[in-house]
Amino acid sequence: MNRQLIGHLASFGAYAIFGLNIVFCKDIANQGQLSPLFLFTLRAFCAGILFWLLGLFTRHERVPFADLMRMAGAAMLGLVIPQMTFLTAITMTAPIDLSVVQSMTPIMTMFVAAIFLKEPITWKKAGGVALSFAGVLWLIFQSTHASGPVQSRPLGIFLIITNALCFALYLGICRPVIQRYSVVTLMKWMFLFAFVVSLPFSARQIVGLDPATVPSKVWWEVAYLVVFATFIAYFLIPIGQQRIRPTLVSMYGYLQPIIASAVGIAVGMDHLTWMKLLAAIAVFAGVAIVNRSRARTQ
Repeated sequence: MNRQLIGHLASFGAYAIFGLNIVFCKDIANQGQLSPLFLFTLRAFCAGILFWLLGLFTRHERVPFADLMRMAGAAMLGLVIPQMTFLTAITMTAPIDLSVVQSMTPIMTMFVAAIFLKEPITWKKAGGVALSFAGVLWLIFQSTHASGPVQSRPLGIFLIITNALCFALYLGICRPVIQRYSVVTLMKWMFLFAFVVSLPFSARQIVGLDPATVPSKVWWEVAYLVVFATFIAYFLIPIGQQRIRPTLVSMYGYLQPIIASAVGIAVGMDHLTWMKLLAAIAVFAGVAIVNRSRARTQ
């Protein structure tokens, strides 16, 4: 029970951080001074440095070449493709469309886990996912007035679908290698691979960027992305993956529109209604139902 509780708390913390990540990423993207490639390379470099420094104070683990290649694949599915597609699509997708498509991730993860990990799709699990999905859709459509005049482009929708599918594959098929190593070992290699892959594409902007031309507000937002939404959040996600099932981890993604709504209420841009409260209750009730469904070992 303690092991599962830690997994739930880690997943909750990671996706609560991601809820604010969306707000800051959109603001940075709208400024137009830092490209998605540059922003991802910076996040991969800084978070990688932090994980390698942390590795100096933790137990050293030898990683065979075959597992290094699996970690490289995990870096592509869990870091490079999801982050690049999200950062690119956020400027060409209406907030409501972005939220609706991303809310498909737990459903995709449930099928990925069934195919690759032989996790059963029970009526209880499917019902829990459906209940949370209905709750988050209701919450999203309750907030359509805040989505603004942005029109979604087909490329943006395609990129968000790719984002959701790749992260679902990461949560599902990469779980075996994630369970074999400590979080620090896993993350330091994954971020190293992510940095190496992204550097050639962003090198031109890195060389040509004048940091003084970027507003200090943007650099503070970048600092949040690096420290919280990259280093801390990606430290927490493998902890959740090691302790609870992939579908459960992905269902905490439903926290993101709840966090966005809560921030809107806190700053006076939105207001609390019974409908929104019921939608949030439905989301957490669905998580509880999936948690009580049968795992493959049962």
